[in-house]
Amino acid sequence: MQVRVVGPLQWVIYPALVAMAATLILATPVELFGLKLPEPVLPLVLAFAWPLIRPSMTAPAVLFGLGVFLDMFWGGTLGLWPLCLLSVYAIVLGSRNLLAGQETQVLFVWYATCTVGAFLLAYLVVSLDAGRAPSLLALLGQVIPTLLLFPIADWMVQRFDDGDVRFR
Repeated sequence: MQVRVVGPLQWVIYPALVAMAATLILATPVELFGLKLPEPVLPLVLAFAWPLIRPSMTAPAVLFGLGVFLDMFWGGTLGLWPLCLLSVYAIVLGSRNLLAGQETQVLFVWYATCTVGAFLLAYLVVSLDAGRAPSLLALLGQVIPTLLLFPIADWMVQRFDDGDVRFR
């Protein structure tokens, strides 16, 4: 039996690059039947999955970089998305022993809670920074597509959790 070694390139760097590329693609000004493309916060999927796969020093650093990328790309408050992404990472990392081996439904509840919490934090920071509350419809326009990305997080956890027996 051959041991499959999965390094940070496969479970951190490639997914981060895919998240950046998908963010760029989804930001294109395309309209279908009067509807624009959704703009989910793709790195939230990674912030949830990475601490469940394998805690590391690389993942938080990459999440910080992805957060800065989102802030600069969307023109938001600098530091907003790094704060939100690292908060989700920290919460899931702290709950890792509880979440390990749980059913998909339990993981979805945690993912949804973390996603809503991250957006609530972002909403509060933006409200304080701007001096007024952002649109709730715009917020839902990002929360719902981000929640719909849970199957990707679940796939990553299933795919990479047993990827390297050295960490068992």
